[in-house]
Amino acid sequence: MGGPNLEVFRFGMYIMFPIAIMYYYGKNLDNRFSVPDFWPKPEQTNRIPFEKEEIHSELERLRQRRLFLREKRLEQDKAWGRRSEGENGSDS
Repeated sequence: MGGPNLEVFRFGMYIMFPIAIMYYYGKNLDNRFSVPDFWPKPEQTNRIPFEKEEIHSELERLRQRRLFLREKRLEQDKAWGRRSEGENGSDS
């Protein structure tokens, strides 16, 4: 059996080994694991309008977009309606 010096050495290894590994892999993490251009730049992100004019212009833009998509959807519904009427009419 080993003496007290061996036990002190083993205890030191049990404590120091994880600390040494964390120190080795933990330093310079920004350069080691960084992905260039991962986060969007401020001009690429959404900006919340705070001024009254900006809010009104944003609401108008959203309203125009909603109406455009509604018109597009209605045109598609009409096209699908004509197709389904033709298919249903030929069955009878």
